[in-house]
Amino acid sequence: MFDANSTTVMAWRRENGRVGVRNHVIILPVDDISNAACEAVANNVKGTMALPHAYGRLQFGADLDLHFRTMIGTGANPNVAAVVVIGIEPEWTQVIVDGIAATGKPVTGFSIEQKGDFETIRAASWKAKEYVHWASELQKEECPITDLWVSTKCGESDTTTGLSSCPTVGNMYDKLIPHGLYGVFGETSEITGAEHICEKRAANPEAAEKFMAIFKEYSDNVIFAHQTDDLSDSQPTKGNILGGLTTIEEKALGNLEKIGRECTYIDALQAAEAPAKGPGLYFMDTSSAAAECVTLMGAAGYVIHTFPTGQGNVVGNPIVPVIKISGNPRTLRTMSEHIDVDVTGVLTREQTIDQAGDALIDMIRRTANGRFTAAEALGHREFVMTKLYRSA
Repeated sequence: MFDANSTTVMAWRRENGRVGVRNHVIILPVDDISNAACEAVANNVKGTMALPHAYGRLQFGADLDLHFRTMIGTGANPNVAAVVVIGIEPEWTQVIVDGIAATGKPVTGFSIEQKGDFETIRAASWKAKEYVHWASELQKEECPITDLWVSTKCGESDTTTGLSSCPTVGNMYDKLIPHGLYGVFGETSEITGAEHICEKRAANPEAAEKFMAIFKEYSDNVIFAHQTDDLSDSQPTKGNILGGLTTIEEKALGNLEKIGRECTYIDALQAAEAPAKGPGLYFMDTSSAAAECVTLMGAAGYVIHTFPTGQGNVVGNPIVPVIKISGNPRTLRTMSEHIDVDVTGVLTREQTIDQAGDALIDMIRRTANGRFTAAEALGHREFVMTKLYRSA
């Protein structure tokens, strides 16, 4: 039986006191045209990892704010030991460097203009090598498991998801959050039809009001502003329908099983916004697309992601280990290489939700201690930025 007060993990305690379960040195491009330089540095210096992406030019307003928030948050994530930032121009590069540096983390920025790729890559490679030597000597220390920040999102959901793997995550949250864990759920569109239930799970009227404002803004300005006849071209997805989910309401009810029976969320966050009201469960406004959602939650500071899947979603993330949980027997037969926690016993009545929750907590512990998740072992490093509107 799990005991929250005695379960510990071996992890890295960062400069700002946060706990990380990986020790990456990342080469972070400010913009799409700096990807090649970042990838060249990562090729030169083993033990580093570039995070190429598609955006960062001619963005403005709230879209630019989100870009900076995601870039800074990714570099500031406790799973990252040190960061080299490369951008085409010095100004935006420095914004990101300063934001990451506020955590106390080692970070250096380089700009390509008036230097070119060769000189930028040379200088950045020297700095990256210095960071790798430094990071590789950092030692883990024993930390309470509840010092971790654990996010969740489901994908390729089916009828088994709401009955087994999503309640497994909910059981984990019910056990860990009262002892100090930070948790977060999101997927704004996938709460459609159950928004009234989600509203009631708020811990206070302010959180409920913020959630409903986010949901209404998404519904009015995204869904209803651009829909054809309904959401059926996108939600439920074709895979959801194949798995037996016929309406978005069915999907939403299963989705909300991830927040457990007892937890209430204490705040509603914007995309990639770090939680600021202490330990507890949070809602975050995110896309339901797996790679986007995990990227945003990683940028908010979450260090392990729990991912229920029915039909078998294969997504990973470069800096956040993604733990896959499935209760679908066919998926375990045909895609077992992608699954970390098998909860098919819930459906065959050989395992209770309580036992499944303990199994997930044990996998979180093992992952924090260094076990590669299936997505890590298979090289899944999907890093996808969220963009709000067209560039200028």
